[in-house]
Amino acid sequence: MAERVAWPSALVGTPTVSVIEAAIERQRLSHSVLLHGEDLSTLTQVAQAIADRLLNTAESSAHFAPDQHPDCFALRPTGKARMITAENTRDLIGKVQVSANVAPRKVAIVHECDRMNLPAANIFLKTLEEPPANTTLLLLTTRPYALLPTIRSRVLLFRFPATGVTIEHAGFPAWLADYQDWLGRLVEGVSGKREVADHIFTLYSLVARFDAILDAATSEAWKLEKEKLPPDLESDEQVAIETGLANGIRQGLFADLEHATRAFAVPRLRAGDEAARTAHPAAIAALEHNVGLLRLNLNQAAALENFLLSSLRLWARR
Repeated sequence: MAERVAWPSALVGTPTVSVIEAAIERQRLSHSVLLHGEDLSTLTQVAQAIADRLLNTAESSAHFAPDQHPDCFALRPTGKARMITAENTRDLIGKVQVSANVAPRKVAIVHECDRMNLPAANIFLKTLEEPPANTTLLLLTTRPYALLPTIRSRVLLFRFPATGVTIEHAGFPAWLADYQDWLGRLVEGVSGKREVADHIFTLYSLVARFDAILDAATSEAWKLEKEKLPPDLESDEQVAIETGLANGIRQGLFADLEHATRAFAVPRLRAGDEAARTAHPAAIAALEHNVGLLRLNLNQAAALENFLLSSLRLWARR
């Protein structure tokens, strides 16, 4: 038998992996499993390891890597909207309804299952209620509570911490330092049209630099991710994966922005600065509001611009 697909190195020997391995060995793994955590790359590696152990057994007439296995099927979001449609869901269900080709069972991996639209989710729910024989459904998500409660109630949940390689966002530490410096100049006081214009110029410079940093970080991460993708992946699936990768990096940058805002405010709060006591929670609320709008497809430049304009109003002292 070929060498097993490895678990992510940081997860080897952990209780969760041990439980899954024991369940597979005893042929007692649930037919529907939800793998959730912060990092889709980690979840994909876990799903590949599970699929390998389910498909490539002593009873199998041939052995294949999971992403090339004739009894392993994948469902992914497609297009820039990154949705899993009812049509694609029906297609997957049709594939797992037939008998396995070479393995004792079939495996279906649903990437980013939270991206199912409502018709797709309802179709998939019926499959969970009446699962195909000798089939394991592996659902992957970083947002388990975005799923229908009726889907969550019918799957076995395993949570995995992130173990992926961190992409260094060149230029972002300097960006954060300049952002904090801008806040510092705001709290020192703004008087006169020239100072207002200078602050607005800095604001839009920060927006432009943020976009450039995000584009560069996404490009670097996509180069690494493409090397791990199946060669026969459809172009619209590749677009969805790349978009999801960009969204994850963007989310991380905004999280760092929130931390930088808190770090700027803490010394002033400790010093009893009443203006900071008002501005800080309002700024965090504005950031969270605009990050929430990103999930509704607001452009990240517009979201950042809105936040920085709010910050200008909140922190500036006249």
